[in-house]
Amino acid sequence: MTPPPPKRDVVWVDGLRGIASVLVVTAHICRSLAPHLLSPAMSDKLPPTILQLPFIRCLVMGRASVAIFAIVTGYVNSLGPLKKARAGNADAALSGVAKSTFRRFGRFMIPAVVATVFSWLGCQFGAYDIARVADSQWIRDTSPESSTSFAGAFYDLFKNLGTTWIDGFNTYDRIQWTLTYLLKGSMMTYLSLFALVYVKPRWRMLIIAGMFYFKWKSGDALVGFNIFCGIFLADISIDGDIASFAAAHPFFQAVGSSILIFLGLLFCSYPEENPEWARWSTKLLNFGYWIFPSGVEFSRYYPGLGADVLAAGVMFNATAKKFLSLRFLCWMGKLSWPVYLLHAPLIRTVLTWVLFGASVRPPQGKDPNGNNLPPGWLPIANRWVVFFALPLFYVFLYRVAGLWASYVDPWCTNLTQRFEDLVFREDAKVDKPLLLS
Repeated sequence: MTPPPPKRDVVWVDGLRGIASVLVVTAHICRSLAPHLLSPAMSDKLPPTILQLPFIRCLVMGRASVAIFAIVTGYVNSLGPLKKARAGNADAALSGVAKSTFRRFGRFMIPAVVATVFSWLGCQFGAYDIARVADSQWIRDTSPESSTSFAGAFYDLFKNLGTTWIDGFNTYDRIQWTLTYLLKGSMMTYLSLFALVYVKPRWRMLIIAGMFYFKWKSGDALVGFNIFCGIFLADISIDGDIASFAAAHPFFQAVGSSILIFLGLLFCSYPEENPEWARWSTKLLNFGYWIFPSGVEFSRYYPGLGADVLAAGVMFNATAKKFLSLRFLCWMGKLSWPVYLLHAPLIRTVLTWVLFGASVRPPQGKDPNGNNLPPGWLPIANRWVVFFALPLFYVFLYRVAGLWASYVDPWCTNLTQRFEDLVFREDAKVDKPLLLS
């Protein structure tokens, strides 16, 4: 007799998502102020700093966080429908998937539009003027100029609102390039559920594993194979046989999951630049030639693989799940979406004002003809300002994100619900909460 599936447990997923969101913020701050951390050492001749060491450098690496967002998307959005399908209620699963697919566009697009409008307004009123001359390449490159005319400002706004979802480009918030990929990942999740909801569980797992391999070989490292990893883990998590087998072998479960977590963090540590500067990353580089498809970007594949292995290890490790279920981490997870949308504009404004605003641009000198050159980039005012400003910035960011979650998110949800009420048939209108993102 097949044992009943274990109780649904997704609390730890919120904690994982919370950590991923704050690491995205940390990664962009490090890109702004300490880009050398992208390498595993200061040079091929110099030793690494503490934050460049393996495992520790996960704190400043952001690409694994995007992979975790994709895994969470596949996991959470497939968990409910798969549970209904295993209970023999496939029609209810299909109904829920259909509604969630429709709602997903509003869930993703409306908050992104609001965030872009706020960033656009700030840009037109000169909020990015200091950022465009700051001594930080990432801050300068992501800080747009204001439009040249009133009409041109609105043209630029609507143009970027469209290109965000067409080709991933948004001059007012460059990090929104990931949203179109995550939205496609959501659609891959729902399409897979539509196709496989009537399939027997073992065959469904096999097909999902095949899709993972297909995305792996086709070079879709950003969200592709991570989405199918999330779906696969969701199916495993509600499989009674697998749960019973794991419970019957607690020692091997603990050791195996710990090894997976160790390997996942090691893979996530792979540097974006100059992997040949350290012995450990050189070994990973050589290993990558064996396991990755030819011509792919290792700095994308390793964080994706690491996030997959890490998530699998956490799912079978009671201690890790208990840690990720801490109320503080879950609170961070609930704010992960507004934090992601707001952190880059706030880095280019509030944090930049504090760090660079009190400085004076140094003179650049003269060219060979004796003409004055433009002033140099605006330096950081004081190292101690950085020491005190960064912790306060995180507090400020999460305070603003909390206000967003309290006021903007409900408004976006209500707008999505009103549009659903407008276009749905009467027999399809049911008052059900949105699936987690």
